[in-house]
Amino acid sequence: MEEVQNICPRCQTHNMLEAKNCQQCRVNLYWAHQHYAELATLRQDHQLAPNAPTASFLLETSRRIDTGPTAPWLHRKR
Repeated sequence: MEEVQNICPRCQTHNMLEAKNCQQCRVNLYWAHQHYAELATLRQDHQLAPNAPTASFLLETSRRIDTGPTAPWLHRKR
């Protein structure tokens, strides 16, 4: 059985289905699937590049959140 993937509307990267942020451009996938076409239209209407680069500090912060340590109490079973 083929694994279902979540394709980023911004950069077309294949992400795991449960991914919250794109592993490449770090956009929030829920938001992007809901609103990215609208943003692309606005950028085109204002003659801007289709994809603005993600700021490096946002890329690093997002990666640290995804891979960094978590508080032990977050994993307690109720």
